[in-house]
Amino acid sequence: MRTSARWLILFLLSLACGSPVVQAETGSSQPEQVTITDVKVRISDHGPVVLLQAEGKTIPIFVDLTVAVSIQGALNGEQLHRPLSHDLMHTIMETLGAKVTQSIITLKGGTYYGALSVAFGGDVKIFDSRSSDSIALAIHFKAPIIVGRDLLNSAGVVEEKSKPQDL
Repeated sequence: MRTSARWLILFLLSLACGSPVVQAETGSSQPEQVTITDVKVRISDHGPVVLLQAEGKTIPIFVDLTVAVSIQGALNGEQLHRPLSHDLMHTIMETLGAKVTQSIITLKGGTYYGALSVAFGGDVKIFDSRSSDSIALAIHFKAPIIVGRDLLNSAGVVEEKSKPQDL
């Protein structure tokens, strides 16, 4: 049963994240990391946007409406009438004893990426994912969302007084 549960979690995460498990690099120098202190979902002129906030700066990540609703629901502790994909993944993982331990967001070539760390049975696996999926699952599990200081400094903007409309 334990092996089949592990296989199921790895399989479902691979499907949800769109790619296989990525092994963590060992011995490589990692840039200084910053933990996101607040996450907000807003509607902007360009559609739904997730705002990752730390140290007085905001990193905007544009997402599709379904992901925005999932993240907002997780932030507010709301239960939707029917579960969305992230709700389902959270329930499956929790039922099988797995949990998200962190999400690391990076920017490569103008595209945000997520590295979702999942603990299960004494092992931690890292899954390559869309940044929005990684953020959504981290929020569902109340796990930290982390960015490199270089990303915060390059993509983070100083918070403005006027804010986009709430979702």
